[in-house]
Amino acid sequence: MDSTSSNMHAGGELEEGKPIALTPPALFEIDYIAPPTALSDYITTLYHFRCDEPHIRDIQPAAIGHLTLFPRGVGEMQFANGHADPSHETNLLTPFTVAAPFEVDGPFHSIGAVFSPLGWVALTGLDASEHCNHLYRASDWLGPEIEQMGSELCRDYRDGKASGPDLAHALCDYIAASVKPVPARHAELIKKTVAWVSSSLNPDVGELMQDANYSARQVQRLVERFFGLPPRALARKYRALRAAMLLSLPMMSDEVEAELAEAFYDQSHLIREIRLFVGRTPARLSDDASPFLSEMLAPRNLREIKLPEFGEDE
Repeated sequence: MDSTSSNMHAGGELEEGKPIALTPPALFEIDYIAPPTALSDYITTLYHFRCDEPHIRDIQPAAIGHLTLFPRGVGEMQFANGHADPSHETNLLTPFTVAAPFEVDGPFHSIGAVFSPLGWVALTGLDASEHCNHLYRASDWLGPEIEQMGSELCRDYRDGKASGPDLAHALCDYIAASVKPVPARHAELIKKTVAWVSSSLNPDVGELMQDANYSARQVQRLVERFFGLPPRALARKYRALRAAMLLSLPMMSDEVEAELAEAFYDQSHLIREIRLFVGRTPARLSDDASPFLSEMLAPRNLREIKLPEFGEDE
């Protein structure tokens, strides 16, 4: 499948005809830190991002939320409905329904934890459909303890007393102490929804309804509460993210190429969907100089999640 576009400008674009000039990704440094095994059901990855340019522009793909520290840099994130949220030292990035551009006055350093769907529910307990598409001050939703901890960590980082991995591990300690039990049936529905949305590029909603131990109306309501979108829209989002992941690979089999061709009406449809949910056109997805985007599209961040057993239903 030919996945080229003439609408790109310096690497990013959210809507056709509206190019966004992005900071060259070669100026980014990013390290990835494996989360502790005990938290692997809640966190997909930890990262330490640095860019020392005076002004940074990039795009966050649609994904599950992050808990992230900004010890250096102040900026804002712009969302499709026209609102913009300012950054803070300690941020709660909620699940996104579409990609969102951000701008930061640098230098910009960020240390964060990327949640799994279960991790979002267990840590925040927030209805993702009500809170999606926001960059929150973490303490507004997680309590004052995270603000004090984040402020101290950011100060120690700036003073050279703590490294990026030190901050990442401190976030893990906070998450481990703060996650709450998820009702067993809710955890099972999250597991089944992740498995369902991972089963193909165009999963049948009827299969999820059949497999879930809830009525169709309850499945619609709970999936939207946990993931931010109802099942059909969620499948559309992950179809684009998985297609982008596949197109970013250096080689693609004939079978995968055929599956992609079948999943979208035509090439224009593919390009529009990836632009909406990833913020790039397919032509830029295999750029080896885009480490942040490549990691956010890594298979482990879209993986089927093995969930632990939880307590009795509430």
